Amino acid sequence: MEKLIRVGIDTSKHVFQVHGVNAAEQPVLRRKLARSQVEKFFAALPATLIGLEACGASHHWARLLQSLGHEVRLLPPQYVKPYVKRGKNDMADAEAICEALGRPSMRFVPVRSAANQADLMLLSTRDLLIKQRTMLINAIRSHAAEFGIITAKGTQNVARLHELIGTSEGLPEEGRQILGRLFAQIRSLEQEIALLERKILAWHRGNALSRRLASIPGVGPIGATALAMKVSDPAVFRSGRHFAAWIGLTPKDHSTAGRQRLGVITRAGDETLRRLLVCGAMAVISRAKAGRSMPWLLNLLARKPKKLVAVALANKIARIAWVLMMRGEVFRPSLAA
Repeated sequence: MEKLIRVGIDTSKHVFQVHGVNAAEQPVLRRKLARSQVEKFFAALPATLIGLEACGASHHWARLLQSLGHEVRLLPPQYVKPYVKRGKNDMADAEAICEALGRPSMRFVPVRSAANQADLMLLSTRDLLIKQRTMLINAIRSHAAEFGIITAKGTQNVARLHELIGTSEGLPEEGRQILGRLFAQIRSLEQEIALLERKILAWHRGNALSRRLASIPGVGPIGATALAMKVSDPAVFRSGRHFAAWIGLTPKDHSTAGRQRLGVITRAGDETLRRLLVCGAMAVISRAKAGRSMPWLLNLLARKPKKLVAVALANKIARIAWVLMMRGEVFRPSLAA
């Protein structure tokens, strides 16, 4: 086999497609591998540059291939798609990954360590349990409404809803028992959520970067922990604006012929970070109305809708967070003002 300069791998659950090119950019390796064959095949292959799409289990395969001596880079799937030729199959995808890997302007995703991915499970599991709790509360509310039992929305009103269900005379005993089972599941979920939040808070207190990020108004322990865990290398972003664009807090650009047309935010990037930053911005805005915030924010609130201001403030918070991560500093209100 001729010497390879690049290899693209299209991964899946059981079958992997490999595409490699030589120095003349001619394909010299096209092979389909079973999952059990991947490690053995690349262990016998001379060290080379390997590209994979940043998708499920890609970080695992990247770490495995790095341990075999290869240089591995993860590519965002949306950047690989333009290089797919006519037709959609594993062979074409592997060729597109190999082609995109060789572009000088291509951007890559840092490979996460196993410890970092384990830490991120704290956040994703907490979000999952909160979603399940919300589903249970909505189910109880809808069932109770069939018997005329109505309360205000929100987790803070679950206890009141439980009390009304227990004392309602129009609810049959069978229905009361079934709803009691759902309330028991909610209590179990709340205990698990509280346990995870204690672990997240302990991680936050033991991480210097997370504590520095929490000094920013609108960034609490959960938001600071998410930023510290998810952004392993802030240097991959050229500026705070690029960081905010990665989160999806910058407007879409439809400009042409010298005419600038900006739309709504892109909603690209990490949805969890975007949600946490916007929620934190809403908390800052609520304090701003009491006169305890920066004058520019009050001026903006006087001219723009509240939610639009929240997104603009979240963009600003993201830029500040990037600066703190790059410089190793603590937020200073005097400079922000």
